[in-house]
Amino acid sequence: MQRSTWVNTTHDWAAQVDPDHVSQIQRHPEQYAPGGLVHLVLEAIAYANDEAESLGRRGVCTITLHIDGSLSVADDGRGTDTRPGVDGSPIKKPVMATKDLRFFDGLPTAHLPDETPRRGMSTVAALSRWLIHTNRRLEGAWTQRYEDGVPVTDLVAIEGDGKTGTTVHFMPGPALRHSEPLVAARVSEVASRFPHLDVLVVLQS
Repeated sequence: MQRSTWVNTTHDWAAQVDPDHVSQIQRHPEQYAPGGLVHLVLEAIAYANDEAESLGRRGVCTITLHIDGSLSVADDGRGTDTRPGVDGSPIKKPVMATKDLRFFDGLPTAHLPDETPRRGMSTVAALSRWLIHTNRRLEGAWTQRYEDGVPVTDLVAIEGDGKTGTTVHFMPGPALRHSEPLVAARVSEVASRFPHLDVLVVLQS
């Protein structure tokens, strides 16, 4: 099926990357990530909360603070929507490098638990040195790497593990080096305000 016929809800399926959008975020990190590192984590958790709400159940989200300074946010949802293109190859909903149509244009319409405006996952990708999106669905599993907000690999098929869900593993970029230090207690306190999730914070040793 042609992508032009797919209904756009949160993102426009027409393209996987919007360079101007990514560049706009990178030029104004204080505007799009006013809470610094905490804001990026909350942007990622918000999608897990959306997924749990849409399924009508409490979800589980695990946040790992890695020893190299990177972070990962993993949920137990259905995985990011992925569809076959006209040639049968998988096409992932373009959540990482295009704008979230619900939040980005105009005045803020939704806020994260730290009371900063919600903008979408593209803020996380754009303000990270690298990001790896691992996506497990019933019909398959894939991973894709982004650098400075744009994909540097295609979707790479990986072996399924019998579970579904999305994991976003990212290394915050230099624009956030002066932001609030990210400590487990702070992340736990703010993340606990999401109404549809049980959040576990893990400090890698």
